[in-house]
Amino acid sequence: MTLTAHRKMQLYGALLLLPAAVLLATFAYLPTVMTVINSLFLPGFRGEPAEFVGIENYQILFDDPTFWQVARNNLLYALGTIPTSIALALGMALFVNGKLPGRGFVRMAYFTPTILPMIAAANIWMFFYAPQIGLFNSLLERLGFSGINWLGDPSVALGSVIVMSIWKEAGFFMIFYLAALQSLPPDLQEASDLEGTSRWSFFWRVTFPLLMPTTLFVLINALINAVRVVDHLFILTKGGPNNATNLLLYYVYENAFSFFDRTTAATITVVILLVLAVVATLKFTILDRRTHYQ
Repeated sequence: MTLTAHRKMQLYGALLLLPAAVLLATFAYLPTVMTVINSLFLPGFRGEPAEFVGIENYQILFDDPTFWQVARNNLLYALGTIPTSIALALGMALFVNGKLPGRGFVRMAYFTPTILPMIAAANIWMFFYAPQIGLFNSLLERLGFSGINWLGDPSVALGSVIVMSIWKEAGFFMIFYLAALQSLPPDLQEASDLEGTSRWSFFWRVTFPLLMPTTLFVLINALINAVRVVDHLFILTKGGPNNATNLLLYYVYENAFSFFDRTTAATITVVILLVLAVVATLKFTILDRRTHYQ
């Protein structure tokens, strides 16, 4: 049977998509389906088959006060890191986009924390936060204040982790804003100068609205980063003290690999996926309609 030109193009396109489809199915869709299935069963003991319990695992999870503490921690972490990181990234991008001496060096300095592995960055900040020899406590003592147990005091431990995360993420987001600023038409600034518009008015009425697609892209990435925090918690606090810095994905790690409770880990993972799905739906149905370049 001879294929028509249209059929050949369809087959050619399908073959081009096949490797990506196989990778997505193997490493994204299949694990997601298996996680949902595992969250509906209790594992069997001593060779017994797994028992289907439906939503009972979710009821147990929602009755667990530790889960709600961890969820609250993650919400506070997101509220602390997302807006601050985005605001700093935008401010840094505006600064390095202007004409200033050593602009390339300043850009590199802002971006350097991003290229550091998270484990290395966490070890650096562990030295900063060390109670006896840490940089921050040394500065406080020079100013006449007593030192703080930054990672051992439940009242400041989560804030300390938030500060480190902002330092790590802001430079990464700056790159996107800088690229967006450099793509803006220069005639807009020229027209603004002719009209005598102030820099503040030009930013809020022209620059910032044109940066909204970049802002939404950065916002989604910041949200994902706020949920997938594991590695620097493992180095800095291990979720302590008393779960004060424990976040959702680290809680999944603890249940799966420390407590060997794969069912609870799967249940928490499904809850995280559902929350992210709701946020993504809101983004694509509401925010995208209000986002445009012109």
